[in-house]
Amino acid sequence: MTPARAAIWYCGLVCLLFALVPSLTFPTPPLDVVEGFAWGRELQLGYTKHPPMQAWLLELTYRLTGGGTFGGYWLSAFCAAAGYLLVWRLARRLGLSDRQAFWAVVLTSVTFYFTLPMPEFNPNILQVPVWAGMMLLFHRALEKGRLSDWILLGALAAFGLYTKYFVLLLIGTIGLYTLVFADARRIVFTAGPWVCALVCAGLTVPHVLWLIETDFLTLHYAASRSKAAQSLLDHAVNPVNFLGAQIGNHAGLFLVVLAGLGWTTLSRFCSSRKQSVTRLAPLQNRFLLWFAFVPLAVVLFASALTGGEFEHMWGTPMFVLSGILTVRYLAVPAIWAFPRRAMAAAIAIQAIFLGVLLGQALLEPHWKQKQTRLHYPGKAIAADLAHIWKTETGTELAYVAGDMWSAANVTLFAPGRPSMFYRHNLMLSPWIDPQDVQDKGLMIVWRGDRETPESDMSALYPGATRDGSRSFRYSTPADLPEAIVNWIVVPPGKVTLPPVK
Repeated sequence: MTPARAAIWYCGLVCLLFALVPSLTFPTPPLDVVEGFAWGRELQLGYTKHPPMQAWLLELTYRLTGGGTFGGYWLSAFCAAAGYLLVWRLARRLGLSDRQAFWAVVLTSVTFYFTLPMPEFNPNILQVPVWAGMMLLFHRALEKGRLSDWILLGALAAFGLYTKYFVLLLIGTIGLYTLVFADARRIVFTAGPWVCALVCAGLTVPHVLWLIETDFLTLHYAASRSKAAQSLLDHAVNPVNFLGAQIGNHAGLFLVVLAGLGWTTLSRFCSSRKQSVTRLAPLQNRFLLWFAFVPLAVVLFASALTGGEFEHMWGTPMFVLSGILTVRYLAVPAIWAFPRRAMAAAIAIQAIFLGVLLGQALLEPHWKQKQTRLHYPGKAIAADLAHIWKTETGTELAYVAGDMWSAANVTLFAPGRPSMFYRHNLMLSPWIDPQDVQDKGLMIVWRGDRETPESDMSALYPGATRDGSRSFRYSTPADLPEAIVNWIVVPPGKVTLPPVK
């Protein structure tokens, strides 16, 4: 079997299984997916936490599948498959052989970000093909200078900005590369980069206008997710923690490399590596090292400078070159004494993570004895609350207010898909029409045994207590504590709407 055909079979099967297992066994989608469906129902140019692309794509799958909620798993699988294809293409462009490109893809696939987090389709996962594609297009544009590549690069950069602003790090890395190296600076005097910038800017204008209109809502969220330094020690500890997490996320890659080496080869690894290392052209080496390490260096420097703690999962798209880097500088697979063992190790790692997903769905509730979002009875709760609303008001439920998990599940599963009035806050829910919600009323929903909702909602209705409370069994045979759901029915004309600040 040729390396290209082997890569298709391996990647295709891995992606298929990571889509099928959660589709067939997960009772409720993960948090980010439920949240994305709730945002996507509104079809806005942006949302409280992120730009709109993830939510748009989830909404597209919802409509194409007639209300199915499994689309996120397949979107993640598509992102991984596109990422593998682009890694292959980039490896070949950088001078690696088909066999080396195959192993670059396999080694990429066993890094943590391409395994257990896959079912939770979110902007981090959606960035994977964006980063790999932008690197490929930029390399091609540098080499061939075709205007079509620059246009595609600008369009993909815009797509990335509609996905997550973190892609600005890659855009900056591309721009800096262009300015630092003399052979790349020559393109500044051609039309390509300027057309690229114009295409990107033109496509992002609608979102920028939305940002201005909403007082840069998503930027406020991004700032809140980066924890500020609590002491001088954080300026050293936080970047080290981030780097340590990224190294740990490559544990699968290290294990496959070690399996291929074996103890005998491992003892003479350094000398054999020097003899077998792939010789790439200096420009290809420079390109690979620049895009593999500059984004990481910027994040570490920013964390050290500010003392801020960056979310570890933000590193998801930053390491699409890890497999290529390993093949290039560790002389894989040339120095391997046991390539079949390496392949077996890669398959075993994928099987282990797929087994973990199965375990989360089928076994975890039995031994953990703890409520899990994965088994949350969202469908039953949504149907019951919609029925209660209709019984008391005679109308269909149009708006539901509450925390993200409580409200988003009702939005996703209730008949007619009521709009989520996130935290009963107009600033956090700019899609809400104040007059319409006043005309139709809303239901406030929260979980737990409290008689009143959280303080920000209780302040809007002083003295109000829950109109009702019910318990729901989790979607598992395990004997878990039931989910307690509370509600307040706010009829039309009685909705309190504080002004947007």
